[in-house]
Amino acid sequence: MKMFVEPDDIYLHTTAVDFRKSINGLLNIVESELELDAFSGALFIFCNKKQDKLKLLYWDKTGFALWYKRLEKHRFKWPKVHELDRLRLSEQQLQWLLGGYDVIGHSTLNYRASGL
Repeated sequence: MKMFVEPDDIYLHTTAVDFRKSINGLLNIVESELELDAFSGALFIFCNKKQDKLKLLYWDKTGFALWYKRLEKHRFKWPKVHELDRLRLSEQQLQWLLGGYDVIGHSTLNYRASGL
């Protein structure tokens, strides 16, 4: 996903969100439930109950931006980590999530030149 900013951190809200909420409603979740600073430059990811829609919220230094993605036939592989309110993701895990892959159990790939 190409955005106009590169987020400092990426947080996934693990429980389903009422998708009638827009920027102000999601900001309330970030600050009250996740207890994070919405102005920090982080990207916040929310999913609906059916897990076929995502909303991504971030501060871009001039205002809040809200991105929306809907899948037509499938569901996002949403982590089933109900004991946590949030999950911190890497940029690669965000790409996996948006591409339909399960982000839990994956770790970022680091390639090194072999000593051969």
